[in-house]
Amino acid sequence: MAKKRPQTKGKQPQLKDHEVPVVGAREPCPCGSGRRYKACHGRAAAHAVTELVQRPFEGLSGECDWVALRELVPAATVELTLKDGLPEGVPSVTLATVLPMAWPALRREDGSVLLGLQNDTSSGDISRDLADTLRRALTTEPGRPVTARRAPADGPRLQDVLDDKAPFEPVVHSGFEFWVPDAENASAEVTASLERANAAAIPTVKLSGVDSAYWCETPEKNHLRWVMPHAEEQLLDALARLSAAGTSSLGEGTRLVGSFRAHGLTVPVWDLPSGVGAQDVEKPAAEFAERLASALAVTEPLTPEERRARGGLTNRQVTLS
Repeated sequence: MAKKRPQTKGKQPQLKDHEVPVVGAREPCPCGSGRRYKACHGRAAAHAVTELVQRPFEGLSGECDWVALRELVPAATVELTLKDGLPEGVPSVTLATVLPMAWPALRREDGSVLLGLQNDTSSGDISRDLADTLRRALTTEPGRPVTARRAPADGPRLQDVLDDKAPFEPVVHSGFEFWVPDAENASAEVTASLERANAAAIPTVKLSGVDSAYWCETPEKNHLRWVMPHAEEQLLDALARLSAAGTSSLGEGTRLVGSFRAHGLTVPVWDLPSGVGAQDVEKPAAEFAERLASALAVTEPLTPEERRARGGLTNRQVTLS
């Protein structure tokens, strides 16, 4: 039996990095190296997609509220303004914390768009994933949801799509009735999803006197969770100074218990007695904001007592993202 003659491959021209198109992971790399794409130029593309962006909402109007709606608030909506204006046939674009069946986005029958914020994302850049979903929603046939997909590594981010000068004004809802304009005539699937979501929603109220602070009610005690824009180390120092001085509470029976770390920002958390409502903490929160501003301006090293207070705050810090 004759031996097969070795196959000779013609030498392919080498492409420059910026000229290499994206192909399937197992296909030969278009650069001509002879390796599969995933083992060659696909490595850089995959890294670009999966690399974690620590502050995905940085540069957007209302960054702190973006973080709150992503991680803390069950039901809320915000009207979004696009840099290039609304396309024809799209009367509005609304950001929503959650959509029925965890859809990434929905184009309603009237052409308006709902964009879900609390969905799982396929890359390490939530902003790029959301921008990709939003752009696809604008051209989706009315009455249909948008399916999830991996966003292109070089696709736009929300910072490229949204008007950064437009106000970001969350409206917190007691339930998810905003999902459908006519809840009575919703499909059985949507109705069931709506009932499940409403049953699980924690009552939440956004304070009006300070920025990005949200009161919530739980069975055992209430809480205030306040997303702050300050650099983490500086903020923890300031909170430690106030804790050591006995001025970190929001009134009798309240206590600063720690903080979350979410999307590059720090979220101090206070425990509140079950009888303390959102209106009850409006004035104490405004007074605390003044004390915090003074503490943030202090540049002297922490005292031993303040360092101990800071250690306690750090030990009780939880990372959400």
